[in-house]
Amino acid sequence: MPKAIRVQEYGGPEVMAYAEVPRAEPGPGQIRVRQGAIGVNFIDIYFRTGAYKAAQLPFTPGKEGAGEVTAVGEGVTGFKVGDRVAYGSGEGTYAEEPLIAAAAAVQVPEGIDDATAAAMMLKGLTAEYLLHRTFPVKAGDTILFHAAAGGVGLIACQWAKHLGATVIGTVGSPEKAELARAHGCDHVILYRDEDFAARVREITDGKGVPVVYDGVGKATFPASLDCLSPLGTFVSFGSASGPIEAFDIGILAQKGSLYATRPTLFTHASQRPVLDRMAENLFGVVRSGAVRIPVHARYRLAEAPQVHRDLAGRQTTGSTVMIP
Repeated sequence: MPKAIRVQEYGGPEVMAYAEVPRAEPGPGQIRVRQGAIGVNFIDIYFRTGAYKAAQLPFTPGKEGAGEVTAVGEGVTGFKVGDRVAYGSGEGTYAEEPLIAAAAAVQVPEGIDDATAAAMMLKGLTAEYLLHRTFPVKAGDTILFHAAAGGVGLIACQWAKHLGATVIGTVGSPEKAELARAHGCDHVILYRDEDFAARVREITDGKGVPVVYDGVGKATFPASLDCLSPLGTFVSFGSASGPIEAFDIGILAQKGSLYATRPTLFTHASQRPVLDRMAENLFGVVRSGAVRIPVHARYRLAEAPQVHRDLAGRQTTGSTVMIP
């Protein structure tokens, strides 16, 4: 019988148990995948703790992975047994052979291995919608990206640089600063040691930036708004340090008629033609070498509790994958 991580109740990393599960047959619109690699993301922690609620308990966490199709459910077109696929908005991917909604999966082209595909889907597609759909970055723009050495950050900084932007990134340590510089960051700010809003003003000669991309949340708000030029856009796409608390919308007027948005990958990826275009765009920049996917840690699936401890403790950079 295949193995999977099962969560019986919400809580700390210790609630994740490595257990045998029945091999399930795909239902209508589903495929079964023998996974070669499993992606790990902060959203998995939100579900494990109950900050986001699973459909039911017990459940298997995980959104991301890559592998080979082993069975196809009724009504599925576009996939057959033996196809290599990857997904960033699947369900229950902390498993050897999960069932995945065919609508969430994309074909993996030649030249991209399972670990790279599993490491790039959620984070890479997030970078895609941030840079191309939420605030389309163009040559000559100067942008601020928080947590520039994180999983999304390292991909987004390279991609923004490729698009011709000047990239300012914030990081938490000198080691992470080096990593960010190596992945396209022109200016790196140690946000624990420096007033990042003041540094951004300094770097931009007082003008500010047209966009701030923030996956950190509580620790970087509202100072992020002080980095923006008039009519600038604040993009909140995650809350690694805790959620941003409710605020008076009038602050957006006071700080320069700002825009604020809270997009998600799942909204964008819910439309098949859009998901296909996003994946094509992502695979294109990776295959060309313009964006490298940094897989900095590999664990066994059975080590999922330690993976979550490391991720929550800010011990990770780039992408982490688990191998079944």
